[in-house]
Amino acid sequence: MVIPEDRQLNIVVAVKLVPDTNADKRIDPQTRRLVRSAAETVLNPFDEYAIEAGLQLKEQLADGSSVTIVTMAPESGKEVVRKALAMGADRAVMLSDPAFAGSDVWATAYVLAAGIRRIGFDLVLTGTQSTDAITGELPGALAEYLGVPGLTYAREIHVAAGRVRVKRETDTGYQTLSAPLPALASITKSAAEPRFASLKGIMAAKKKEIAVLRLADLEIAQAVGGDGAKLEVTELTASPARAAGKTVTAADGNAGARTIVAFLKERNLL
Repeated sequence: MVIPEDRQLNIVVAVKLVPDTNADKRIDPQTRRLVRSAAETVLNPFDEYAIEAGLQLKEQLADGSSVTIVTMAPESGKEVVRKALAMGADRAVMLSDPAFAGSDVWATAYVLAAGIRRIGFDLVLTGTQSTDAITGELPGALAEYLGVPGLTYAREIHVAAGRVRVKRETDTGYQTLSAPLPALASITKSAAEPRFASLKGIMAAKKKEIAVLRLADLEIAQAVGGDGAKLEVTELTASPARAAGKTVTAADGNAGARTIVAFLKERNLL
């Protein structure tokens, strides 16, 4: 499928609602899942860079292209989703159903793909990872389920003539990759600093649509939630208490440096 050059793009940004990084977290010993109701829920910080990339792309195109936020989360997270709308996204879709509870990264990607196909897309943007699971696997899994090219770790993104081109970060430098639309790209933190929502944006977000799709609204052909998860947590063990530190008094800087070097060598760190 080739997207015509003069067509308005439907840019979809997949986001996740996560527990606040600074909040106390608790694991339910029975379900072996994070008790999300016990911690404040926020928009995954990594996904804000994808939102910003989508908004900048929309502004650059200036042709009526739109940015749609999609997330798999309980309806109780609607007000968190409004932050993305306040930043400038046009609308949002929440995939909310008790059947989705317990999904691992693969089941989550499968449900997200079903939802994104349902609303239609030309370009899907994601963050590189989430602050709770930190697997970094969802962008690749989502591209696979959507059946589109996946251009990961993009710090720059451009769309023209029915193709997307990115500058991709690697361990040794950068790669320039290009693929036909529809496609998916994950956006790194070095792309652009996410904008703050203005008062005007916050007020406008109150009037923007947040649609809710249930399991029955999607073309789901396999098990989802805990039944569809490929990963199972079988045992939980509390982290050991941190041992007390060791205080060393050195006669001078040189003696202190020798003590530090000896300490690191003893632990095979040098």
